[in-house]
Amino acid sequence: MTDPDLMEHALDLAVDNVRSGRGGPFAAIVVRDGAMIATGTNRVTTEHDPTAHAEITAIRKACSLLDDYRLDGCTLISTCEPCPMCMGAVYWSRLDRVVYAATRSEAAAAGFDDHHIYEEIGKPPAERQLPMERCREDAAHRPFDTWAHYDDRVEY
Repeated sequence: MTDPDLMEHALDLAVDNVRSGRGGPFAAIVVRDGAMIATGTNRVTTEHDPTAHAEITAIRKACSLLDDYRLDGCTLISTCEPCPMCMGAVYWSRLDRVVYAATRSEAAAAGFDDHHIYEEIGKPPAERQLPMERCREDAAHRPFDTWAHYDDRVEY
């Protein structure tokens, strides 16, 4: 299937997701070699899970089906430009590329504005609107030291 064919399918999934009352107007598909591996739709309000974005849902399903946390060789087809959280998942899962339809500005105009998150990420922790403070920085290295000496670790 081509990118436009896959995007049409994703757009249909997003529309169906809204009409069915299962979630917001977003859908995503993970594709490898032109074949769909997994699909996901937004389920934030129905699952009471702020991480249940379409992209996250599709990435989780694809990783589970492939039995790997890496999605090398895969493309994410998303009905909207991924938010900061989803972009983190895109990079951590090692997807090869992302194809999207709506921009984040178009999503904002529809009531899904994450501009404030982009702004907050760029600030030092002490300057963010959400209070963030360090604690036990003297011991913060312990988990990393343990990881460094753990013989069976799987490198990210």
